[in-house]
Amino acid sequence: MPVIGRLRYIEAPAARTDRPRGTLLLIHAFPLNARMWEPQLPLSENGWRVIAPQLRGMDGGSMDQPATSMDDHAADVIDLLDALHVEDAVIGGLSMGGYVAFAMFRHAPRYFRGLVLADTRPQADTPEGVENRKRMLALVKEKGAGAVADEMIPKLLGERTRRERPELADQVRGLILTSSADAIANAVTALMTRIDATPLLSTIHCPTLVVVGEEDMLTPPPLSEAMYKTIGGSEYVVVPGAGHLSSLERPDAFNAALARFLEHRV
Repeated sequence: MPVIGRLRYIEAPAARTDRPRGTLLLIHAFPLNARMWEPQLPLSENGWRVIAPQLRGMDGGSMDQPATSMDDHAADVIDLLDALHVEDAVIGGLSMGGYVAFAMFRHAPRYFRGLVLADTRPQADTPEGVENRKRMLALVKEKGAGAVADEMIPKLLGERTRRERPELADQVRGLILTSSADAIANAVTALMTRIDATPLLSTIHCPTLVVVGEEDMLTPPPLSEAMYKTIGGSEYVVVPGAGHLSSLERPDAFNAALARFLEHRV
């Protein structure tokens, strides 16, 4: 996995060099890592350079300088784009990746040729949400990444996925277990201290796709529909039979929606 600055990343170069479309950058969810986007790498066959950064500390990354805020992660991704000489990109994020994308937009909207918000929300944590984060901090410090996987997998995957594709739970567990307890704790801190991005929504004027799994329990469809209605000219897609990890649970439907958006709107 290549490394630039503080970040490692996965890349699929554009397969059609005769028809380059630009860069598609995808930011992963908590508590997973960049390899969750492997089902989306074939979008490079349509002429897109696909990049998935590994957020600092995750999947065994360096912990010398911990990232404990969304702004830290946003700065890392912006530095990566600069180092790769990418002046603008379609930037997407799922769940925590969406929170990082919001932080990037707040600081540097010029990088956004388009925006993809998947299974995410603009709101900061509620007081109850903060208390839940604190409980997870205690859990990961006491029992490690495996305990976090046990608690989160039933919430991350939809009921249909758990019933029809039980092997995906093992895959998600494997993605979670690659990160240390300290890395997961730092990510939890970033989640619970993030800024409310709701005021940003009305300022987003680039092409935007809002995607959500039909069975998403963590950021349910009504939250995504509200975002879609607030971001002028945006598109809204509900992925049938998917939970919070819609890109992994139904990559066929997710990729089809993303490909349509890239072809017709960007």
